[in-house]
Amino acid sequence: MLRAPTLIAVIGPVEPHLLTAWIGYYRWLGIERFLIAFHFPGHAPAPLRRELHGTCREMGILPAGTSSGPWHEHLTTRIRDALRHQAGEGWHLLAGVEEFQQYPAPLGEIIAQAERSRRTVVGGLLLDRLSASGRFTGWSPSGGLDLAYPLGGYLTHRLLHSDPRKIVLARDDIPLSPDNHHAMGYQPDPDRLCAVHHFRWRAGLLADLRHRNHPFTADPGQEHMPVVGDEASRLLTHLGRHGGVVNVTDPRLAFRRASLDRMPHSWPDEARGIHTAWRPPPATRPHDRH
Repeated sequence: MLRAPTLIAVIGPVEPHLLTAWIGYYRWLGIERFLIAFHFPGHAPAPLRRELHGTCREMGILPAGTSSGPWHEHLTTRIRDALRHQAGEGWHLLAGVEEFQQYPAPLGEIIAQAERSRRTVVGGLLLDRLSASGRFTGWSPSGGLDLAYPLGGYLTHRLLHSDPRKIVLARDDIPLSPDNHHAMGYQPDPDRLCAVHHFRWRAGLLADLRHRNHPFTADPGQEHMPVVGDEASRLLTHLGRHGGVVNVTDPRLAFRRASLDRMPHSWPDEARGIHTAWRPPPATRPHDRH
């Protein structure tokens, strides 16, 4: 019998109730072992740091480490890889705290199928979740994420021109790119992609972007990811054209009702087409391509 994968995550200063929902969701998927490290940029308030640590303890998880300072891809990659080394042999599940992975079958079946087909990675595709209005709103734990962000679409790659592909499961010896976009030399099955519900687009994001202090970017003056600045610029330009909201009626972005309880309609064909056709935009500098 296959052992459940170890969940690997590097987590920044998010709402404690998001962390609670995230841990609960992955436990529901069957995850038993969590290897979580916190990294806080300098602007993260001390009370929030303490509350996030307390949330972990309340959920029965001891964080594997905590660090602080500028946030950039090289740092998070080093932390992630140290956690993977600590996890040891077997399958690793890679997920950001804003990413809720949805599979077409139980995790054990997904991994067994990958091993039968001699694949050492399983892929996913980002499905960006938004409020019905397209505004970046807050949410209540009592209502849940599906109620607050009922729409799912393709903001990441069709508006921001960012890579929507993710490696969601990988054997311990498979090297991964920064942000888990791909595994060098290893291809997931494009017909069995998981939906990665991406709850990044919440209240507070715009203030973080405008101050260039988003948890997944570097601190001011310490930019290590020029592509992040490009993404922010595209997003802010779009919002400026549409009264401060994402235009969820734009057919290009394909927003529709989505839920963590059921896979999106026609997901296998839709995800396969996007996953196999995606290429970095021509203007992207070679060293920015993951």
